[in-house]
Amino acid sequence: MLYYLFEYLEKHALMPGAGVFQYISFRSALAAIISLVISIVFGKKVISSLKRLQVGETVRDLGLEGQKEKEGTPTMGGVLIIISIIVPTLLLCKLNNIYIILLLVTTIWIGGIGFVDDYIKVFKKDKKGLKGWIKIVGQVGLGLIVAFTMLLHSDIVVRMPVDHAQEKGWTIIEQFTVQVPQMNRAPVTKEMAYVKAPITNIPFLKNNELDYSFFVGGNINLVWILFVPFLIFIITAVSNGANLTDGLDGLLTGIAAIIGAALGILAYVSSNAIFADYLNILYLPHTQELVVFSACFLGACIGFLWYNSYPASVFMGDTGSLAIGGIIAVMAIVLRKELLIPILCGVILMETLSVTLQVVYFKYTKRKYGEGKRIFLMAPLHHHYQKKGWHEMKIVNRFWIVAILLAILTIITLKLR
Repeated sequence: MLYYLFEYLEKHALMPGAGVFQYISFRSALAAIISLVISIVFGKKVISSLKRLQVGETVRDLGLEGQKEKEGTPTMGGVLIIISIIVPTLLLCKLNNIYIILLLVTTIWIGGIGFVDDYIKVFKKDKKGLKGWIKIVGQVGLGLIVAFTMLLHSDIVVRMPVDHAQEKGWTIIEQFTVQVPQMNRAPVTKEMAYVKAPITNIPFLKNNELDYSFFVGGNINLVWILFVPFLIFIITAVSNGANLTDGLDGLLTGIAAIIGAALGILAYVSSNAIFADYLNILYLPHTQELVVFSACFLGACIGFLWYNSYPASVFMGDTGSLAIGGIIAVMAIVLRKELLIPILCGVILMETLSVTLQVVYFKYTKRKYGEGKRIFLMAPLHHHYQKKGWHEMKIVNRFWIVAILLAILTIITLKLR
């Protein structure tokens, strides 16, 4: 909203300096500050309200050190994260941008699923919460919205040379001549086009590009058979993985902030013609607004960490964890960096795999030997280290360090191939 106000003020010369709102860097910095302030300033009020409503965490006795002290800590604090993301997004982003619309829908949709789940657990006193199949249906629904929007919306395009698009047989939305800026070189005049192309960036390969239609014999009309289920799987896996990771004070919040910062960098280089050409990655028009959104996400996570760090004054609950996972997944998808998720979200992946391997191995050994055996002392992985006697903050800090290293590696893959 403020973007349009300052655009009007600049257009009619009503306010000197109003044009600063046109700069992504300025709006991103302001977005991070506003979301951070909202989280910290309103955090106490949200926590007080949750305490007054007796929205306390119910802790199962798993024999973990310090576990019972968490009993009664306010949960559903993910509402604060969602508000801290949505408010600055509405204030500072171009609201007619399809990418911003998709991320707002994602935040509200998947956060709503988590909210209902928390509500049932807390107010209905049902520890199981929302039925598993309903969660899956909700996540599949979001996946369908994202997939078909990417396939059908005319603003979700890739810019590439006209001859390359024609050679592949991809749909050209707009064709034009442009001076393509080069890193440390003079601009080059090229015939370019905005194209609907089923392609994504893939790390470590020379061309840094993967055409999804390759898997269906080059038939573009059949690409949805692969593309849609794949996106649904990513959104479901990452959102549920984030939910599993949220088991220690500040663990998921810190990891999400690190991932959000990395996604902001990816959004910036993908929306900048010079950097995209230099890095030989897909140039994605209109995605510059995602830099602002990622700043909102980063500020919201850091602000929530103020209250969620050890010892936590509030937990995010499924409201926050599902929303965080969904946002990360959808941002990676629309930036055509979904194949980098195993690296970028490596900690979340490890946590998810630890649970999967534990369950599978336990069932296998029980069926074969009559007694179930475990790979880890306890799953998810952070509980394994708790059982080994590590202090909670030591686990969290080391997982954060791993997340930072993986985020750096993710950025490096843009140039390693």
